[in-house]
Amino acid sequence: MMMPARSLGDYLREWRQRRRLSQLEFALEAEISQRHLSFIESGRALPSRDMLMHIAERLGVPLRDRNPMLLAAGFAPVFPERSLDDPALAPARRAIDLVLKGHEPFPALAVDRHWTLIAANAALAPLLSGVADISLLEPPVNVLRLSLHPGGLAPRILNLAEWRAHLLERLRQQIAASGDPTLSALLKELSAYPAPPAHRPNPTDRDYAGIAVPLELITDAGRLSFISTTTVFGTPVDVTLSELAIESFFPADQRTADVLREMMSTG
Repeated sequence: MMMPARSLGDYLREWRQRRRLSQLEFALEAEISQRHLSFIESGRALPSRDMLMHIAERLGVPLRDRNPMLLAAGFAPVFPERSLDDPALAPARRAIDLVLKGHEPFPALAVDRHWTLIAANAALAPLLSGVADISLLEPPVNVLRLSLHPGGLAPRILNLAEWRAHLLERLRQQIAASGDPTLSALLKELSAYPAPPAHRPNPTDRDYAGIAVPLELITDAGRLSFISTTTVFGTPVDVTLSELAIESFFPADQRTADVLREMMSTG
């Protein structure tokens, strides 16, 4: 039995409610009348394509989910979804590789919307040498699973309780923004992994002024400490690019910087 097609009003109402906005609140935010918004959601009026794109932008609807909205309103989809191997995305792929390579000797990786590893620079591999469950390193590699799985990096993360809480909160925020069921399933899986004690018995001396959650990792070269940043494409018009992020790790202390430079020079 086929499910009935969803109306534009269904999509708009879902995203507005996901953002926890009343019709009046969102009408003010989008600078349209509440009456017009009500007519659109009830199917009594259809917006122009420009108006629909404006509403979707103000709601923060991901590009992937804007195409079904356009179709429901009788318009053609405008956001293509192509593989990174597509010749049309060659400039973007070169930019990604340039960013990853330019970040060496420090580790950096690119992931898709489900945290699947797309690419990484040479500085990442030495940090994965102690992973016990080799299947976690077989493509497709899920970066969050690799980080928190008992057979992955988890046993080597000194501040696992802190890092785990940070990653799970990021994932919850991503689910709230996207409503992605695959991410919801991933959160359920990761949350079921053994939780470490809330406090480490021997916390390291560090002060990041509350601006970053560090990753403190035990490696063959000793303890390494990182802070990370996330880079995204600023004005993507392709679904794939809009969902791609580059995670760059920076040394949080001088020793970590020196060790990473030594690793790259002798690797």
